[in-house]
Amino acid sequence: MERSALVAGVSGIVGNALARHLVAEGWTVHGLARRSTALPGMHPVAADLTDPAGLRTALSDLRPSHVFITTWLRQPTEADNIRVNGAMVRNLLDALSPGGSLRHAALVTGLKHYLGPFEAYGKGSLPPTPFREEQPRLDVENFYYAQEDAVFAAAERDGYGWSVHRPHTIIGYALGNAMNMGVTLAAYATLCRETGRPFVFPGSRAQWDGLTDMTDARLLARHLAWAASTPAARNQAFNVVDGDVFRWNWMWGRLAGWFGLEPALYPDTPSPLERQLADAAPAWAEIARRHGLVEADLGRLASAWHTDADLGRPIEVVTDMSKSRRLGFLDYQPTDDAFFDLFARLRDELVIPDPAR
Repeated sequence: MERSALVAGVSGIVGNALARHLVAEGWTVHGLARRSTALPGMHPVAADLTDPAGLRTALSDLRPSHVFITTWLRQPTEADNIRVNGAMVRNLLDALSPGGSLRHAALVTGLKHYLGPFEAYGKGSLPPTPFREEQPRLDVENFYYAQEDAVFAAAERDGYGWSVHRPHTIIGYALGNAMNMGVTLAAYATLCRETGRPFVFPGSRAQWDGLTDMTDARLLARHLAWAASTPAARNQAFNVVDGDVFRWNWMWGRLAGWFGLEPALYPDTPSPLERQLADAAPAWAEIARRHGLVEADLGRLASAWHTDADLGRPIEVVTDMSKSRRLGFLDYQPTDDAFFDLFARLRDELVIPDPAR
């Protein structure tokens, strides 16, 4: 049976990796983004998920068997996040409904399912770690829950299966993305090397000393394709992480070494990136000019606020993958190699200069 995918959010970290993986696996792939995005072997679709009429027009001739929802729009308040992001999912699934072709809808959310939304992130009464999928929702409004509910309702209405995927912080390639720790840390390390700044871990002592894990976008792409093709994974929610655990007081030295830096000692008080990079835009523009980099605007590369939110958490955060393992998904990705692969790609595509030069 032919497998045809519509990837919503194809310009982002997850959507980009997923589209590439599905094309390589022989799927017919359409990639949806607000601006047309070209990838080898993929058919681009330009549409806005907040525009129901335009979306119906753009998708009227498509008959995908699978839809993968990998995008969201950040809003000023959680109430707005719920309203806008819930509507985006409904708009997409409503636009596909008349075609009657869908067999599966996959939604990518994240660990805010367990940690709470931005306005209450990591605060109040939280479930114990490692986080497990059967833990109940928090008693707080959360746009991830609104997105899930929209998928559940559409799947029940139209008779197809669903899966929900909850990665930890994602390592992957995308520029101009609102949640991109890997590119942010690459830009920060480059600034430290080029200007002589100390390479200081910006987060909390709990994160520095505690165990954690992360998610490579390529592994997440494989997990999405696996769940979409595995009957036992139908109508299930899954955590998705690399499979290793680490402490940042070890990983920080690994990242420093790739850039030829010595890691600074942990400071007496946290040193958030938003503060460290507040005056760094001119220095980055000069680095970009000197090395012929493709992006001179530091604001297009570094999402300091998001990296600070993840690394500033006051609790240890680790995630259980047993559910996927029991059902047959056994992939593993060393997280330090995920960072190194990303840094190498950024170097090769002239997003950062070559540390060896």
